[in-house]
Amino acid sequence: MDRIDNYYTATLNDHTAYPTLDGDIDVDIAVVGGGFTGIATAVELAERGFSVAVCEAHRVGWGASGRNGGQVTGSLSGDQAMLSQLRKTHGNDAADFIWHLRWEGHDIIRERIARYAIDCDLKTGHLQTAWHERDVPEYQQMLQLAHSYGMEDDVSWLSRDEVHSILDTPLYHGGLRNRRNLHLHSLNLCVGEARAAASLGVQIFEQTKVLDIKGGRKPALKTANGTIRAKKIVLAGNAYHRLARKQLGGLLFPAVLGNMTTQILDAELAAKINSEDLAVYDSRMVLDYYRLTADNRLMFGGGTNYSGRDINNVADTLRPSLESTFPALKGIQIEYAWTGTAGIVMNRIPLVGKFENNVYYAQGYSGHGIATSHIVAEVIAEALTGTLEKFDVFAGFSHRRVPGAQIFGSGMLALGMWYYQFKEKLAG
Repeated sequence: MDRIDNYYTATLNDHTAYPTLDGDIDVDIAVVGGGFTGIATAVELAERGFSVAVCEAHRVGWGASGRNGGQVTGSLSGDQAMLSQLRKTHGNDAADFIWHLRWEGHDIIRERIARYAIDCDLKTGHLQTAWHERDVPEYQQMLQLAHSYGMEDDVSWLSRDEVHSILDTPLYHGGLRNRRNLHLHSLNLCVGEARAAASLGVQIFEQTKVLDIKGGRKPALKTANGTIRAKKIVLAGNAYHRLARKQLGGLLFPAVLGNMTTQILDAELAAKINSEDLAVYDSRMVLDYYRLTADNRLMFGGGTNYSGRDINNVADTLRPSLESTFPALKGIQIEYAWTGTAGIVMNRIPLVGKFENNVYYAQGYSGHGIATSHIVAEVIAEALTGTLEKFDVFAGFSHRRVPGAQIFGSGMLALGMWYYQFKEKLAG
């Protein structure tokens, strides 16, 4: 299956095509999944001297890696749940560990873009907006926390009027401007990293669905037309694979995200609605997120469906939110609209671990996948080279498995999210 028709595929710089696996091969590490986690892991391992093969059922970046909002933020998924669990074993060091961890993905991405000359429209600057006035005290605490870690020049508070001087919107009661956060063309990043991996000797196989995995003494991936024998296996399929149900079933649930881009805006209108060219998301449980693309379209996402069912008409679903956010764009033409599926974990902590001693897994970023996938890719690579400190922390987190998740899990998650949405509406 080829990539879906969306803005990212229409503006893809590098139309690479990798072969389908045909026959049997032997490598050090076999990776399942050609999205950010799988490709970033392959790069990390190849840079360390491993022979690596990646199997992707569709095309590199086919899933959420090529469909997301393109925002790279330090809002580490599940950070509060991590902190709660880590305090029991790491005491006061837990907060420092999590704070520094949340920015590692930014550094990895910046360095990799520079090292391999990846053209992915990299920009800096982000605004986390307060939807309700009651959100402001929490944002002030976040500001103080950032400043306590030396980010006075990176993170600043904007009043309601200051937000409105940047964004031409009637919404929001203030916001945190973060100059360290990034936004970019996510598919060009993923495909560019795949090109880097291939240059390091990684064998990438597209249109190669893994039918079965074998751990034990002789690990292997079984596909329709061949087998990859390896010393270790890494599962990096997130919401799209159904492998290892015994070990991973009931831990991750699909959420369908809607995203779209407008027609190209003239420079004056683009500057009017977002004068500092910031990526933005708001403070609600089910939020909107948006940014300007390199060619001056507004990319606008939201309408998350936690039932796991697709969104019937993305443009019609998201247009009311877009127009209430930016009245100047009322009636604007929507040129691309699409959906993607994110992997949601109940406590939002990414699922990282291993089973059968040689099958590693990393998935479940709950909407924070670009930065987090690069963080855990490094964690997995470090573990495979014998540095287990961070891996053991992630593997030690407790997760709740939902019985009957394949039948009831997504519905239960949807009910929970609808409850929070209902509370937000009641609160105004």
